[in-house]
Amino acid sequence: MTDPDVPARERILRAVLDLLREGGADAVSTRAVTARAGVQAPAIYRQFGDKDGLLDAAAERALTDWVAHKSTGAAPSDPVEALRSGWDDAVQFGLDQPDAYRIAYARTDRGPAVRWGHDLLREKILAVARAGRLAVPAGRAQSLMQATNRGVVLTLLDTPVADRDPGLSALARESTLTAITTDAPSRDASPAAAATALQALLPESTALVPAERQLLHVWLERIATDAAP
Repeated sequence: MTDPDVPARERILRAVLDLLREGGADAVSTRAVTARAGVQAPAIYRQFGDKDGLLDAAAERALTDWVAHKSTGAAPSDPVEALRSGWDDAVQFGLDQPDAYRIAYARTDRGPAVRWGHDLLREKILAVARAGRLAVPAGRAQSLMQATNRGVVLTLLDTPVADRDPGLSALARESTLTAITTDAPSRDASPAAAATALQALLPESTALVPAERQLLHVWLERIATDAAP
């Protein structure tokens, strides 16, 4: 039974997310949504335009709720371990809400929730850099993690549950972390790791004027990119 105190838009989104979890995108019809949300069909069209708009909004809500939960949770103190934990969370979200995941990441114009998630990942990667443990430029590390993680999720979703390789995600995760991170920093740290660490710490320095800061950033980016594998 629907709760009349909940706004119609919220009831509609909840109904769509329930239907997606139960039967996928094919289960989301105007009749099914109106029956579950306790609204008339015109309310859907006024709020979301058409089915594509409705699915986009529902996927955005699912992703927003997940990212919001991640942003308030306690992260591991080890920055590399935080990347490892974040990877596992992202894979689990994709497996738990496959249709919302596909819809959210299939859009050519990334929604606010996707951009928010990317910002959180970048902050985690910069924490690794500040610890002197990032072996490649932060942008490259982020692109590799996003591309590999998404590839793992989609590969698993495209594989029947009974045939999925339970170790695939962990193998891809560790291979990616090996490619972008180093062991605890030492005097033998590579030029790439040192340049990347200094790049991440640069905003904390007040010794340079903006023009000097920008020039140093360019030099560090060149060293990090040239020395990175």
